[in-house]
Amino acid sequence: MEFYDITEDAYPHPGEYILYVPSQAIVLCGAYTGTHIKALHNGKVLKDRVENFKKIKIGMKERKAKFVSKCKACGK
Repeated sequence: MEFYDITEDAYPHPGEYILYVPSQAIVLCGAYTGTHIKALHNGKVLKDRVENFKKIKIGMKERKAKFVSKCKACGK
């Protein structure tokens, strides 16, 4: 799992999980306004500057490890 800065080209979308750097917690993005982000953290809405958040990039090994197939016939 890698963390990288939020830019105008790579901004978080509502419903995406992002890292809140001051508390080192993964939060749920609610809104991105360009200068601030509103996120859900421990059941409370948090509004802070974009510099305090980082996007999360999940590698292929982690994606494959957490993938669970619903098809029992083909076994994939």
